[in-house]
Amino acid sequence: MYIHAGNNRMIRTKSIIGVFDMDAATMAGTTRDFLRAAEREGRLVNIKEDIPKSFVLTDGGSVYVSQISATALVGRAGALFDGADR
Repeated sequence: MYIHAGNNRMIRTKSIIGVFDMDAATMAGTTRDFLRAAEREGRLVNIKEDIPKSFVLTDGGSVYVSQISATALVGRAGALFDGADR
């Protein structure tokens, strides 16, 4: 299964490690450092057209920055599974 993460980008739900709120997560310096390193290494995929609200970390090491809130993305994933194992 896949979830739509914005700007016509689909992310395979099995590969998602975590969905993070951009404002809350970037309060920590280590998270900002992590995102800068991902960008430098070419692992950061910018799929936003507007202000970034969340980012999705995948098991392949990619980081997707989205304009969709973390709550909405988690809700989309939950709607696909309704408690079923991924």
